[in-house]
Amino acid sequence: MSARIVLFDLGHVVVDWQPIRLYRDFFETESEAEAFVRDVCNMDWHLQHDLGVSMAENGDQLIAKFPHFEAQIRAWKTRWLDMFEGYVPGMPPLMAALEERQVPLYGLSNLPDEVAQETFDAFPMIKLLRDVVVSGAEKVAKPDRRIYEITHARMGHPDPADVLFTDDRERNCEAAEAFGFKAHHFQGAEGFKARLVSEGLL
Repeated sequence: MSARIVLFDLGHVVVDWQPIRLYRDFFETESEAEAFVRDVCNMDWHLQHDLGVSMAENGDQLIAKFPHFEAQIRAWKTRWLDMFEGYVPGMPPLMAALEERQVPLYGLSNLPDEVAQETFDAFPMIKLLRDVVVSGAEKVAKPDRRIYEITHARMGHPDPADVLFTDDRERNCEAAEAFGFKAHHFQGAEGFKARLVSEGLL
């Protein structure tokens, strides 16, 4: 059976999100910026935002440990959009082609709820998605099975095998497949285009 619905992750799939872009403004060298996003504002810390913890509250806890980095830690929220550099190359034409063919498009993103709307407003292609499930609003994040259950319900309970989900993290794809969705491990627009063609979606 071919897929008839496409479900997108956002970061690293639709939009190009790299926190180090912001922190290059704060540090003199690339190695200093890399160390900061590895050791201070890292992905383990950011995951709490994706799970619904307030960015202010989570920032306060980190500032208590690293008071000399208060400005940099606060910037994670106040300069959120400075972490982005447009769309992932090749993805806007693919999304537009799917929309033109009236393929239902949805999103599922590990994303803090309090910056979700400004992210959507900054990248109009996201508005092609009929709905976006935001982990921070649901207080559960990929790869937890519950967020796939929520997404399935928000899409109107289609046959899971009708859904093609794409994500840059393999474990999220594996969790989607365990739920019953088809999944494509995203590694670039060309590979995803080939999968869409093979599914008969393009």
